[in-house]
Amino acid sequence: MSARILVVDDIEANVRLLQAKLEAEYYEVLTAPDGPTALALAASERPDIILLDVMMPGMDGFAVCRRLKDEAETRHIPVVLLTALDGRADRVAGLEAGADDFLTKPIDDVMLFARVRSLVRLKSVIDELRERDASGRRKGVIAGVASRLRGTGGRILVVDDQARQADRVCSELTIHHRPVVEREPGTAIIAARGPVDLIIVNAAAKTFDGLRFAAQIRSEEATRGLPILAIVDFDDRARLVRALEIGVNDVLARPIDPQELAARVTTQILRKRYADYLRENLDQSLELAVTDQLTGLHNRRYMETQLEALVKRAVLGGSHPVAVMVIDIDHFKKINDSFGHAVGDEVLREFAVRLASNVRAIDLPVRFGGEEFLVVMPETQLADAHRIAERIRMHVAGSPFRVMNGEELLTVTISIGVSTSAADDDQMKLIKRADEAMYEAKAHGRNQVVAKAA
Repeated sequence: MSARILVVDDIEANVRLLQAKLEAEYYEVLTAPDGPTALALAASERPDIILLDVMMPGMDGFAVCRRLKDEAETRHIPVVLLTALDGRADRVAGLEAGADDFLTKPIDDVMLFARVRSLVRLKSVIDELRERDASGRRKGVIAGVASRLRGTGGRILVVDDQARQADRVCSELTIHHRPVVEREPGTAIIAARGPVDLIIVNAAAKTFDGLRFAAQIRSEEATRGLPILAIVDFDDRARLVRALEIGVNDVLARPIDPQELAARVTTQILRKRYADYLRENLDQSLELAVTDQLTGLHNRRYMETQLEALVKRAVLGGSHPVAVMVIDIDHFKKINDSFGHAVGDEVLREFAVRLASNVRAIDLPVRFGGEEFLVVMPETQLADAHRIAERIRMHVAGSPFRVMNGEELLTVTISIGVSTSAADDDQMKLIKRADEAMYEAKAHGRNQVVAKAA
């Protein structure tokens, strides 16, 4: 997987060396000699990853990282800090500034490419979700602002067979989070399918293979989106690289530093909650795209895709026919003219409730447009469809609609046309026959059902 990488370093020799290594692996490389140039390039070019030197004159890497994470246009770009320093305080400062990881100079090529590949995979997922979210907002099917995203109060599953280490991790996390320890991978897999924000796994566990456990988490649909933080020995480079290759999100060196643990956990939980928010918005946009906002019923677009498949199956497969009823609220314009459109909307909502409660679970009630509704009834004979339509008609006419906070009672009636699919039908022909039957019902005095065979 290729990517565009921005390399930021004030020493040209360092830049050229990194550029040559990355381009040899077919990455596109941008370069910047200082912090202000890096900020401008990040905003205009939107790279996939930023490799950022810490020790630079003027604006150091920590300050640049904070600025990147403060800006909406760049905060989702992963940042890897490059440093000749390997101290705990520098790692914590970088993580608190928003950095995703560190590489220590001289840079190990294997670690460099393992970390780049891991972050590129993560960035591609987030980018796709963000693009769909933005598309939904442009089309008006996503509205509102996310509730405040926090990196605290997380539900954390600690998978470790070393009791002292697990207890120490839990003790540090309990201040702000809700950690739970599982010492057996089998029970941990089951626990991971529940409400979990982060998994911390000991990659060097004695009684089970921590990396195999992480791979299983990634392979199951219910858990593959969970972030994984692996506890590793940094001297065990092969295991560390393998962890990143199988999809572990982050690694934590032993002995565990409490501040670094807290910073990495906060980063992973924030990232997961943001991804969850984007996914929820995507689900919402898909739901809104096929739902009528006033009544809560499905809309015409959704109905057409479902009905087309049902009619084809009935025609080609020789199964029972598909029935359609077209329903129109009688004298609806008079309701709007007499009481206003707000009352008209109340009538439409109440009618939708009565309609949905009087059809079968397999039937599809739809708002077709205005005061016209449609019900798709799979595997239904004409006589059965007529009987269901009559039940709906009686339920609507049998009791008045309470509107204006119950102050006004309206008598509402409906006219219904019913038809079923024939051997040479398509959905347009079927709907047209049912629509003609509905107009016959209106012509004969309204408040009645007319069935029309093919």
